[in-house]
Amino acid sequence: MLDLPSPALVGVIHLPALPGSPRHCLPMEDIVARALADGRALRDAGFDAAVVENFGDAPFARDSIAPASVAAMAVAAEAVRRETGLRTGINALRNDARSALGIAAAVGSVFVRVNIHTGVYATDQGLIEGRADETLRYRMALGKRIAILADIHVKHATPLSEPDIVRAAKDTAYRGLADALVVTGPATGEAVDENDLRRVREAVPDRRLFVGSGATAQTVRSLLTLASGVIVGTSLKHDRDPANPIDAILARQFVQAAGRG
Repeated sequence: MLDLPSPALVGVIHLPALPGSPRHCLPMEDIVARALADGRALRDAGFDAAVVENFGDAPFARDSIAPASVAAMAVAAEAVRRETGLRTGINALRNDARSALGIAAAVGSVFVRVNIHTGVYATDQGLIEGRADETLRYRMALGKRIAILADIHVKHATPLSEPDIVRAAKDTAYRGLADALVVTGPATGEAVDENDLRRVREAVPDRRLFVGSGATAQTVRSLLTLASGVIVGTSLKHDRDPANPIDAILARQFVQAAGRG
């Protein structure tokens, strides 16, 4: 049900701080303009999709993001989808799958990314528990077939319930019913362990598998021999700073390195 080609190149649009968050300073017009500039850079480079996330809202809420953030994310994501024609996804940080699904349903996004879908993790927001049951039931209530991309041993977190990545992947796929899996490095922009990626691929062969952090123009071709897609943000930014706009040249180089164009 995931409406993305395989392999898929998904760029990340890191939104600046949204209304109500501690570092909010830009008017919505500027926030939307920055999101559109990033979206155009991804589209023109040849990316298949963009995931919109409230990266600037740190420190993140553990469970539910504020209504103002929900509204702002919907406005930005809808603008990106309409103007660029890119498929879009939503990631409501830190782990608000319900709001992400609501935004996606409202603006026509094809997937949501859920950092912790099953299990229990220690994070900088405290203990976070996966809520796969609530997420899938809410998706059913919405009547929308929005794909769920679920992280396994997500970055900036320590797994407490299942430290073995293979068992965590199987639980997420077959008990949590995630549509696709995401494997990351330990932190934003850090590379994945290719052995972990390979183990998850072998253990769960019937789910799409994405690299969720650390992909670069130098590594993407190799990663796509193991994964069916990459989600990339940091390496598309000047100085690898997620707060910077997407660099159109770096985005084109990444797509070319992946074997496109």
